[in-house]
Amino acid sequence: MRTKEKSAKKNKAPLGLKEGAGYMMGDAGNLFVLTYISFFLKVFYTDILKISPKKTANLFLFTRLWDVVNDPLWGNIVSKRKPTANGKYRPYIKNLAIPLALSELICFFNLSRFTSSPVLLLVFAYVTYISFGMLYTGVNVPYGSLASVITDDPEGRTLLSTARSIGSGVGGAAPLLIAPMIIYNKVSDGASGTYNVANSRGMFTFAVIMAACSVLAYFFCYSATIERVPSAAEPQFNMKKTYSALFRSRPFVTLALSGILISGQLQFGSLNQYLYKNYFCNTNLSIFGTIAQYLPMAVMIPFVPKLVKRYGKKEIITVGTFFSALASIITYIAKPGRDQPMFFIVMLLLTGFGYSFVSITNWAVVTDVIDYQEYKTGIKCESSIYAVYTFCRKLGQTAADYGGLMLLSKVGYDASVMSNAGYVSGVSEGILTVCTIIPAIAYTLIFIIFKFGYPLTKKNLVPVYEYIKNRNETK
Repeated sequence: MRTKEKSAKKNKAPLGLKEGAGYMMGDAGNLFVLTYISFFLKVFYTDILKISPKKTANLFLFTRLWDVVNDPLWGNIVSKRKPTANGKYRPYIKNLAIPLALSELICFFNLSRFTSSPVLLLVFAYVTYISFGMLYTGVNVPYGSLASVITDDPEGRTLLSTARSIGSGVGGAAPLLIAPMIIYNKVSDGASGTYNVANSRGMFTFAVIMAACSVLAYFFCYSATIERVPSAAEPQFNMKKTYSALFRSRPFVTLALSGILISGQLQFGSLNQYLYKNYFCNTNLSIFGTIAQYLPMAVMIPFVPKLVKRYGKKEIITVGTFFSALASIITYIAKPGRDQPMFFIVMLLLTGFGYSFVSITNWAVVTDVIDYQEYKTGIKCESSIYAVYTFCRKLGQTAADYGGLMLLSKVGYDASVMSNAGYVSGVSEGILTVCTIIPAIAYTLIFIIFKFGYPLTKKNLVPVYEYIKNRNETK
């Protein structure tokens, strides 16, 4: 009995400030490079390399098709790895930090200075972006799996999810707040007034800054975290059997669908760069848009863990997504004019308030699903589940990038013209419609999925937590 008590104490040891900060900075490392890539690489492709929106959309689609192989493959590799003295997951973060940072940097290299061949430029874009995606998955799958072996305490995992949300806020906000001041040049002419155009040197310089920040963040995450909960290699891991069981699991299926929509909507927000540039003609609005997105999360961080403890994760996510859906629908119906940028920003703020409930608790929901699968099957396969969930999020990003760029092309965005122009009648109004109707649809669907599809209420999770606790005590 004493051995069990000792084991339970070990697994449920309170997380220290350094460890929480370490896990927080791991996601900051992720988002330093991912956010910059996600929000500005398409601008680099269309406005600097002069790749058409349609070809850029096809590029994003192809790379995500490759992730059908890449992500489960990484999950398989990580699952079969034997724990070392440094843990099972932490070594990946340390070993791949620098290669990942370099791959992000190369994505923003302006090859058009040396060749004007559209074929070579497109091949360069494919190779560098696919390389980045493979290395990012190699870091992100172990990082996401790490939370389930740091602690098995539900409250501790909520705190880790909160820490990760703070890290994603830091890593996500930094490029969105700072990049517009570095990567755009202001242009004035008599016909169009003042507007902004992308600057290749500024985009590469900022890529260097983000690469360096990500490496430092990853190294700190590696040094500050501890893998407490027992985890073993799975040499008999059956990929087909494991993934088949996942897609028969209602909690996982609803989590995957919500992940597609959540990640897709976040990625779709990158099209606002075109809205700021070619409708409002003020790329500095991107800074206010970022504040509107992250300020509500910063305000709610002290309160959400307490709300989760009292009401449950599903319960507060449902309320938050309803609020975001309502604000997004109002924005689409109201259609802010060119002289009403602050109205658009205020509505983003209200949408961000509702989304903050999702953002802060999302990763704790993932660990709940991991625990539920172990509860139902007796098999612990956190890296495999996380790999599939990562792919689902990428699928959402793909739909957002491909669909968004195709819609951009459909409303008349021509890179050879729009990259050096501000407001263009007809085209700019089309961009506004695209950037307001999709969020309204996405947030409404997220609300419906969590309200009617996700079964893990606070009450339903009680036996799951008890099972996991007892199982870990006996190891």
